[in-house]
Amino acid sequence: MALKGGSFLIEKGNPKDIFIREEFTEEQVMIGQMVTDFCVQEIQNKIKERGREFEADKDREEIVGQLEKAAELGLCGVAISEEHGGMALDFNTGLVFSEAIAMGLSFATTIGAQTSIGSLPIVYYGTKAQQDKYLPGVASAKLKASYCLTEPTAGSDANSGKTKCVLNEAGTHYIMNGQKMWITNGGFADIFIVFAKIDDDKKLSAFIVEKEFGGVTIGAEEKKLGIKGSSTVQVFFENTPIPVENLLGEREGGFSMALNILNTGRIKLAAGTNGGAKFALDQALTYAMERKQFETEIVKFGAMQHKLGEMASRIFCVDAGVFRVGRNIDLKRKELQAAGMPVQESKLESIREYAIECAILKVKGSENADYVIDETLQIYGGMGYSAEAGIEMGYRDARITRIYEGTNEINRMLSVAELTKRALKTKEIDLIGAGKQVTGRVVSSIFSGTKSGAAEEERIVQAIKDVFLFISGTAGKKLGTKMVDEQEIVMNLADILADAFICDSAVLKLRKLEAMGGDKEKLVAQRAAVQVYLYEALERVHKAAKDAITSYATGGEKSRANFVVRKLLKSYDVNPKDLRRAIVKYMIAEGKYSI
Repeated sequence: MALKGGSFLIEKGNPKDIFIREEFTEEQVMIGQMVTDFCVQEIQNKIKERGREFEADKDREEIVGQLEKAAELGLCGVAISEEHGGMALDFNTGLVFSEAIAMGLSFATTIGAQTSIGSLPIVYYGTKAQQDKYLPGVASAKLKASYCLTEPTAGSDANSGKTKCVLNEAGTHYIMNGQKMWITNGGFADIFIVFAKIDDDKKLSAFIVEKEFGGVTIGAEEKKLGIKGSSTVQVFFENTPIPVENLLGEREGGFSMALNILNTGRIKLAAGTNGGAKFALDQALTYAMERKQFETEIVKFGAMQHKLGEMASRIFCVDAGVFRVGRNIDLKRKELQAAGMPVQESKLESIREYAIECAILKVKGSENADYVIDETLQIYGGMGYSAEAGIEMGYRDARITRIYEGTNEINRMLSVAELTKRALKTKEIDLIGAGKQVTGRVVSSIFSGTKSGAAEEERIVQAIKDVFLFISGTAGKKLGTKMVDEQEIVMNLADILADAFICDSAVLKLRKLEAMGGDKEKLVAQRAAVQVYLYEALERVHKAAKDAITSYATGGEKSRANFVVRKLLKSYDVNPKDLRRAIVKYMIAEGKYSI
């Protein structure tokens, strides 16, 4: 198996190489259940008792208490070494945690900052002295952590931040001045990972800043649409003295650090949003099975089955991508360590290797969660719009996931830019060679009709990959370096690339499940979930390709390009209505999402 990020586009995967949740170890299952139980008992039940959601400005002590209770179970140290009081989970098991903690609603954001962006810079980049000093406190929640990157004028363009540091005359401290905003956990944080420029540097550096250093002022809690139980504030630094030994990583290495930490956060967010989507689907299914109209449970109506089946299909296929990549990151880390790379560096490099997939999963996971929760509210009808049912809270909470960890627009462009860099600059991925093979497959498709059978799903996956290769090749040839400025085309390509990866992962997962055997009725539902996703993906890809072609091609060139796309994206001879109903039939029997 090639452990190379982006290779899914040009290589045919082997089902034996993909990891699926059915292969979870007993320990992974137990961790997922432990986290779920904690979220139900400490968050969901408390919200029901109170009759309202937690609010950071009113319930700070209780929210901090929840974080400390989580730490007692080891949940604040999932990525921290045992030496420093953590659990030292491998990456894929960390995704199990991320998926389950979504049951904690806005608390997932609070503990996410503690276990991910607020502490991973120290885990991955810290010196031994820094790790010894800070990580035990983070793991025990005696130190609450936060991450300070965004500024009023520096959001997606993080390197344009204006926060500055200068070295004092004694050479003992950096003196920091600046302002940060949208700081999760900032209202009660003890330490801040802060990004700033030293003197006239062009790139950011990173620092570990303790609140007790002085010169740190915390703003009021932001009034937000959702995640109200998560502390979000502005943080001001005024002549804040930072010991020189608290420079984190190399000078001017902060921007690279921020990107690498965001890669980690993106796939964790994908796991979390998929976990939230599963929770919402369970709520929708239960309500639809209980709610009657016209003396019939609404789950029996075709319109409701369409919604529920579509929701399950999207969840199932994103799940395939999340744990495929999580396991590959673990395998890449082991490969790098076996080659002699130090542990910290190997962790960073293994995540960086899959930056393309992490960006794709962040987009797909967050947008699918928004879709699922929106449809859940619709199934609840007027009750869903009422605060009494709690669905509107999830609806509001989910919206932020398309913004933080890099907006979905940024992540779309990043996925294509990173793939292009690996193809043209570092020569890690042979896109040009793969593109040359597309012509032969187009010619073959002209002389073959629509097919069916076991290999039809693989044909669709290859067709979507070929459309990406064809569009990126023809658009790149015509536009050259100007293509980077044609963001609409890049976004179209990103959507095609994302569906190529999710479809590829879903089909590989299905083939592995088929080889494993097991419950035949469940396998029928799983197969239906993949087929529905492929059916919908063909339509999305066709539209994205058409939009892209219209943007760069004219006249006969445009006609020829559209002809190629039509020949590649032949129709898929399945009945999506029957497939969705098959999915829902199985879920009704199980009483929950269980495919």
